[in-house]
Amino acid sequence: MSITTKSLTLHLGLIALLFALGFILPAYHHGNLARVMVLAVYAVGYNVLFGYTGLLSLGHAMFFAAGMYGMGLSIKFLGLTPAPALAMGVLAGVALAVVVGLLALRTIGVAFMIVTLMFSQAVYLTILLFGEYTRGDEGFVIQQAQRVIWGVDLSTDQARYMAALAMFSVAMLSVLWLMRRPAGKVLIAIRENEERAQLLGYNVFAHKLGAVVLSGALSALAGAGYGLLFGYVGASFAHVQYSIFPLLWVLLGGAGTVIGPFIGTLFMFYLIDLSSGLTNAYMLVAGVALVLLTLFARAGLVGELRKRVWGWLP
Repeated sequence: MSITTKSLTLHLGLIALLFALGFILPAYHHGNLARVMVLAVYAVGYNVLFGYTGLLSLGHAMFFAAGMYGMGLSIKFLGLTPAPALAMGVLAGVALAVVVGLLALRTIGVAFMIVTLMFSQAVYLTILLFGEYTRGDEGFVIQQAQRVIWGVDLSTDQARYMAALAMFSVAMLSVLWLMRRPAGKVLIAIRENEERAQLLGYNVFAHKLGAVVLSGALSALAGAGYGLLFGYVGASFAHVQYSIFPLLWVLLGGAGTVIGPFIGTLFMFYLIDLSSGLTNAYMLVAGVALVLLTLFARAGLVGELRKRVWGWLP
């Protein structure tokens, strides 16, 4: 069996497994897994920039929030239906990513991290400033009647789960396809040695900008989808912690792996969920687990599997 066939079988198998779980999981885990899949789209987007291109952003919450507010405000004030509102959310994220990319990519290293953090804080403060429309930290609810797409009520458990699965499948398979194309190989080359990639004649700035835009688009899709599927839009999703979360998910699952962001998101979500049921100091439990993983699985859960067992994992 070729590497391409193995890879495709693995990722399609994961989608099939998630589809089957949608019919057998109890209600609590059914809802949790739907939430995990949407957040995993966010992690997949972050992984394009950090895991494959080697650009560490500390401000990705601005793209998540841009998608969420682009979708939510379109429904609230423009009266759009969910499908075009979702598209508006993604377009808002893409527009913001183009602007941020053109400016932030003039810097490198730590400066890039700081600039993205500054942009993200500016977006967060802008949301608070226009609280008359955004409702600030309080946020606003998207009514059930406004969450019906093509006759399907996305507020129901099964429809929400399948919509989350569809979003995650598109995001994961798109990145899998990209990483097998020449453009994806160039991103990896930039991550490994940017100067050498430039000497080989590649337009490094254009490829990095493309990575920022794609990452922003996927993150905005996650934000718009989250707001639409769970019926809430709020400024808390633009806060700095939502820029740190995807970094942790990607590091835990395995940076530069296609399936890693989902595994990392799933692991972190249930680690906090289970530990919070045992103690109020659940973040201490999560912190200890993160430290142990950092010490003994430095490449992440999927990254370690690639290093030790399945070297063909993309």
